[in-house]
Amino acid sequence: MPLGNLTSQFFANIYLNELDKFVKHKLRAKYYIRYVDDFVLLHKSKEQLVKWKNDIEFFLKEKLNLELHKDKSKIISLLKGVDFVGFRNFYHFRLLRKRNVRCINKKIDLFHEGKISYEKMGEIFQGWNAYSKWANSYKLKKKLANKIFFSEI
Repeated sequence: MPLGNLTSQFFANIYLNELDKFVKHKLRAKYYIRYVDDFVLLHKSKEQLVKWKNDIEFFLKEKLNLELHKDKSKIISLLKGVDFVGFRNFYHFRLLRKRNVRCINKKIDLFHEGKISYEKMGEIFQGWNAYSKWANSYKLKKKLANKIFFSEI
């Protein structure tokens, strides 16, 4: 089943419901959030997070026949920002991922080179703008809009 397919998201939510119950009821984690197959646990104690990570790895392997992604499963300080559902999330604000900003900049450059039509660029920017509204990105959106519509070619 292709990733991103609505049915794969639906079945991921059903299958991982057991993980939700385990984390909330057995581990008693107060700050836990999951979106499809992406989840975050918050706690002030690094030692507690290490223990929970080990417990979750064991649970996933034994009960659901799954493994945590080796490169993406890490314990980091909230001061560095948590990469979750397309954003870098901090305590009081949310930023766009750098790769998403680079991607829209590349598309703007292609637009100015004549490789993307005005109509298509409008659609691209409208979609990107809808995504970026969830981040603290007012100045960035204004800068990119100016780059699209007022930049010298």
